[in-house]
Amino acid sequence: MEQERAAANDQLSRAIIRERASAEEERRNAQRLAKQLEEKEGDLKKQEAYYKEQVGRLEERSAQFYKVTTEEYQKAVSEVKAKFKQYKSHPFCADLQGEVLRCYQANPYQTLSCSVLARQYLQCVNNAKQSSLRKGG
Repeated sequence: MEQERAAANDQLSRAIIRERASAEEERRNAQRLAKQLEEKEGDLKKQEAYYKEQVGRLEERSAQFYKVTTEEYQKAVSEVKAKFKQYKSHPFCADLQGEVLRCYQANPYQTLSCSVLARQYLQCVNNAKQSSLRKGG
């Protein structure tokens, strides 16, 4: 029985030693993996900082491009406006036009009764055209 006990103790001691060695190996492996994880996290932080910097630069360049483009557009608009004369038209003979319209509305079946007004309106328009041509515009 003593031999069996000694053999059992010996087996138990070997199992404990193996278990301790296995635990130590797992601890070292965990430390190695933790170190690798820290290195990866450090690399990721560096990459994140790099890309944030790149995004900042791109945003700055985009803002500058937008500013320059807007300024060039405004300059082109100003140049075009300066090259082409602004034309303002004023209605000619508006009062006579209104009278002719009212006459036609009042006499829908007797439009010839408005012919004097219509003739005056046409004469006014022709005079305005001639006046405009003499002024050059």
